[in-house]
Amino acid sequence: MDNSFQNNPYMGLPGITPEELAFLQQATAELTENQQKYFYMNYTSKRKSPQDMLIFCIVGVCLVPGLQRFITGQVGMGLVYLFTAGLCFIGSIMDLVNHRDLAMEYNKKMAFESHQLAKMSS
Repeated sequence: MDNSFQNNPYMGLPGITPEELAFLQQATAELTENQQKYFYMNYTSKRKSPQDMLIFCIVGVCLVPGLQRFITGQVGMGLVYLFTAGLCFIGSIMDLVNHRDLAMEYNKKMAFESHQLAKMSS
């Protein structure tokens, strides 16, 4: 494996946390070089940075309640937020405060999907 890819290609991702970096390194440890490259391409196209999630949450509070939930694939919760004005703004404000956790939860799901696809790609 070439050094540039092995030396943490994930470090260039916007808003990456040490927790996410460790999770990704552990998830890709057993993959071959080609599988790791496939994982990286797939994961980076789906990943949401904490900053992006913050923007979605702000728009969710101000304009479209539940936008952040729709973006993360939680359509049921998105509809609940939409029809209850973000659970009377409390849910939307909680999501705003916890936007990093929302991003991490979503990114872990995307890492799992990308890992499965990478394992099948060889």
